Amino acid sequence: MKILHLDSNHALLINQLNDLGFTNDEDYTSSKQEIEAKIHLYDGFIIRSRFKIDKSFLDKATNLKFIGRVGAGLENIDCDYAASKNIALIAAPEGNRNAVGEHSLGMLLSLFNKLNKADKEVRNGKWLREDNRGIELDGRTVGLIGYGNMGKSFAKKLRGFDVDVICYDIKPNVGDANCKQVPLSELQAKADVLSLHTPQTELTKNMINADFIKNFKKNFWLINTARGISVVTKDLVDALKSNKILGAGLDVLEYEKSSFENLFSDDKMPEAFQYLINSENVLLSPHVAGWTVESKERLAQTIVDKIQAKFC
Repeated sequence: MKILHLDSNHALLINQLNDLGFTNDEDYTSSKQEIEAKIHLYDGFIIRSRFKIDKSFLDKATNLKFIGRVGAGLENIDCDYAASKNIALIAAPEGNRNAVGEHSLGMLLSLFNKLNKADKEVRNGKWLREDNRGIELDGRTVGLIGYGNMGKSFAKKLRGFDVDVICYDIKPNVGDANCKQVPLSELQAKADVLSLHTPQTELTKNMINADFIKNFKKNFWLINTARGISVVTKDLVDALKSNKILGAGLDVLEYEKSSFENLFSDDKMPEAFQYLINSENVLLSPHVAGWTVESKERLAQTIVDKIQAKFC
């Protein structure tokens, strides 16, 4: 079987696939149209998020048996159409779930203790102890929306704290010893912290909007390490201004390109984003929650293991 690699990944991915007898070609620079012209030569290809895999692309992949996505989400792939062609979809959410859990916790603790604000002030010669008095996580309720690999990882990290962890998920019976599954209305009534761990779907696009935020009984903190398009940034900013949202840790943004490699399509910065970058109670990172040294290796190994299990 011949595999085309469209994004660079950990070296073990190609090395181990070679050892298993696969032929591996690499093309990290050709345009989508150039790839389409030769994709019929391959039994599988492996991608991160370089471009969308749509019907036109899949129609040209006449010998394709599988698509490997070195990551968790499959929103850049027309999954239904691929399934109709009996093309196996192989993702690796297990590979970076630990990294996402740790990043979520790090963002939350940094916000509670004003670490980003305090660090900047000390570097500028300011020693403002009372202004940087933090709050503690113990005694609070953390609400998770989405309780798959990433949500479960974050809940596990929270076991060392005296907190109640609750989740809402469209799938039934996903709760476990680390997290109680509740209706959305109960989560909105109880949560002091809201953390998103959902895939990108039609249900999650613009999910966190003004009406959704208004339904929370308490003022709350928001963590988003899932997908930027789940949060309407303008509505988030309005909630920050009114103090309904007390602070936000955002690893992903509504403005990201679908490849996740760039932020803006042009040089124009949205007004809502200007507010975020100037807010002391907002912590930003460039879609790196699952982007650790360890997860790079683990993601690649997960893809190899799944290809081996299915095709060897």
